[in-house]
Amino acid sequence: MRLYLASTSPARLATLRAAGIEPIVVPNGVDEEAAVRKAEAVSGPLAAADMVLLLARAKAEAAITQAVAAGTHLDGLVLGGDSAFVLDDVIYGKPHTAERARERWHAQRGRTGELYSGHWLIDATDAKSPRGIGVTSMARVSFATDITDDEIDAYVASGEPLAVAGAFTIDARGQAFIERIEGDPSTVVGVSIPAVRQLAGQLGVEWPRFWASPPAP
Repeated sequence: MRLYLASTSPARLATLRAAGIEPIVVPNGVDEEAAVRKAEAVSGPLAAADMVLLLARAKAEAAITQAVAAGTHLDGLVLGGDSAFVLDDVIYGKPHTAERARERWHAQRGRTGELYSGHWLIDATDAKSPRGIGVTSMARVSFATDITDDEIDAYVASGEPLAVAGAFTIDARGQAFIERIEGDPSTVVGVSIPAVRQLAGQLGVEWPRFWASPPAP
């Protein structure tokens, strides 16, 4: 069974590969800010859990639409994902700039926030009637209290936190500054492997069918 990943996140790709899956990365072209603005114009401000699920669905559906427009068929399951970090009831996505990343680290040092990851999985094997379902997972992340200003400056200068939700990672340099995670760690990376497995099962696909090769004895 093929799994198509409608995300350009290297962390999501690496996490799926570590789980024994070799997904096919496909473009989605979703303007995330525009999609959120459109939804909020109808229903008002979105909670973090709803926002990441909305964007995950938009990415998965857009990937299929683009494939159809190109005359191809994504014969498998298509996964869209999105993440956001919440601290003091404020939703934080990617900081993009060093200044914002530095401000966020000074605010979250010694604190605990919530990382939400949305997942939308579409069974596209039947091109005429694709089926999609989704779920949002959440994990609490606690940052060390003894992180120095110099460490924050060095981490920001590395460029790593600029393009990730919440301005931190747990699978690279950022893990040194995290004291505790409550919940599924892969949620914090951006794709909860247990959540995707459960979604696949609801679509009638057993998880081992995605494995690229049999597990080593």
